[in-house]
Amino acid sequence: MQDDDATQEMLSLVLEEPDHWAMFLDIDGTLLNLAPTPDAIEVPEALPGQLHRLSNKLGGALALVTGRSLAYADELFKPFEFPTAGLHGAEIRNAAGMQTVEATAEFQALKHALTAEAEHYPGVLIEDKGAAVAAHYRLAPEYEKVLEDRMHHYAELAGPNWALQLGKMVFELRPARSSKGDALERFFQSDPFKNRCPITIGDDLTDESMFAIANARGGVSVRVGAIGTPSCATSRLSSSALVRNVIAALAA
Repeated sequence: MQDDDATQEMLSLVLEEPDHWAMFLDIDGTLLNLAPTPDAIEVPEALPGQLHRLSNKLGGALALVTGRSLAYADELFKPFEFPTAGLHGAEIRNAAGMQTVEATAEFQALKHALTAEAEHYPGVLIEDKGAAVAAHYRLAPEYEKVLEDRMHHYAELAGPNWALQLGKMVFELRPARSSKGDALERFFQSDPFKNRCPITIGDDLTDESMFAIANARGGVSVRVGAIGTPSCATSRLSSSALVRNVIAALAA
């Protein structure tokens, strides 16, 4: 896996052939630093505009691919709205239109039950994402095992239309029918992504499916984080700050 300098040098070549590339970016832990709680993340003031300028240079072929809801991603980077896959690909906005997912009444009841139970685990935070729900234990790592057991229980209650997704200090129930890799394939079905080569940048297990698509299509896959993290990504950037440096340089 390439080091920081080699990866930054490689990505700097993107604008030599801007019509050849499409860029797909995770948000938490990739564009933005991870925070103790989901609502505590901070968006650098310059970043939305930099993403907008880079998107223009790529002919609009820049998409956000995130575990956040589509609406939440829009709120982070307003006033700009980018092509976006939310809830790990279950929601999508591309040239073909917008697809969102609504929680069933049964899933709403499950979320209420989970939220009530989490009150017995101080420091565990429940994030309601609409058609998904996440249990964060970054502030209470001692509850990892019991929370994993309980989330498996709730996954069984939710049924086959929801899947349990593991991430960095989080367990999440998300719609089962899609993944970030599936989202990339849907983006590639229409302009401006059609016939382009993917650059994928992410930091977590949920990003591995889009790394695999990038590798299969002869593109670039970049894992953000420490050396030694198992990944099918072929390149590495050690921090979100370096990702933002690359975005700023490409957008300049």
